[in-house]
Amino acid sequence: MQNDRKQLAVWDVFIRLFHWCLLAAVIISFYTTKTNGAPFLFPIEVHAQAGYIIIGLLVFRVLWGVSGSAYARFSTFIYGPKDTAIYAKALLKRRAPHYASHNPLGGWMVVLLLLSLSFQAASGLFLSDDIFFQGPLYGLLGRDVSSGLASLHALNSDVLLILIGMHLVGIIVHALQGEHLVPAMVTGIKRFTSEPIDIKPAHRTKHRLFALGAFLVAVGVCGWLWFYPY
Repeated sequence: MQNDRKQLAVWDVFIRLFHWCLLAAVIISFYTTKTNGAPFLFPIEVHAQAGYIIIGLLVFRVLWGVSGSAYARFSTFIYGPKDTAIYAKALLKRRAPHYASHNPLGGWMVVLLLLSLSFQAASGLFLSDDIFFQGPLYGLLGRDVSSGLASLHALNSDVLLILIGMHLVGIIVHALQGEHLVPAMVTGIKRFTSEPIDIKPAHRTKHRLFALGAFLVAVGVCGWLWFYPY
């Protein structure tokens, strides 16, 4: 029953802002390459700027994943092969336990998404369309390497779409099982029908100072790329 559901503050405000800002930047990035880019006058430039923002966001996420709040840390939700296999087997039998943070499969999906996004954004720095855009690092590794990265950049965009699709399927599966992840990423509160097995201590206010430092580093990286003298 609804009254029996347990509530737990899981996602801090920094994780939530990261998530929704990243989603917006990824949507803009795909929109400017998969469509005609209207109403943008130079869609490729907007595409590149979205990539710079993604790099800044990823820098923040890595720093926050190392020393951020409990449920934001990679050490909280990255599990070994054995634990992941046990969870997958339990999930197939509809007996999977609840996790406050990401479950083992969800944790690895986060890692794959971050790695794919990192490669996509970083490889774009070495590319050029020879007309409107030249990445800040174009030519650093030579034209042959840049050409190879361009092919991988296009290929990885399809891989990224597949990963995003899998992520959405996971959200739907959790919703069907009564765990609504989208509202949790808005409010930061997760609701459970049973006690999650990975409860961590409450967030500490000292993390806010570290979050500010991580934010400034991320802004510095993004700003350098955005205003790089081509």
